[in-house]
Amino acid sequence: MKYQSTITGWGEFAMDFLNPTANFIIIFNEDAPPELAEISFLHTKSDLKGEPKPGDTFRICDKEYTISDVGWEALNTLRELGHCTVSFQGRDTVQRPGVIELIGEPMKPEDFYVGGKIEIE
Repeated sequence: MKYQSTITGWGEFAMDFLNPTANFIIIFNEDAPPELAEISFLHTKSDLKGEPKPGDTFRICDKEYTISDVGWEALNTLRELGHCTVSFQGRDTVQRPGVIELIGEPMKPEDFYVGGKIEIE
């Protein structure tokens, strides 16, 4: 297991990016600054034990995805802040350096729950 944490809640505007145009979420450690917490899914702090890479499995709230690409900055911010953008667009290449791109069915607001796991292996 390269990464494992537990969702502790989310900000008022965190679901706003789960739409056909954007189709992403932002994750952050639960001690995120308030202005970032309001747009993020918050989770427990966890150590990044290995670098996520294409082909790895990414699970969130019992849904499983395949990582297609990882932006160079996503590795740094995930390690330091538990932060990155998780995109459900299924692209082969990330469009921004702080993104982890996933292949699979997009998440819906009703898929998320407090206590859900975020796992990378």
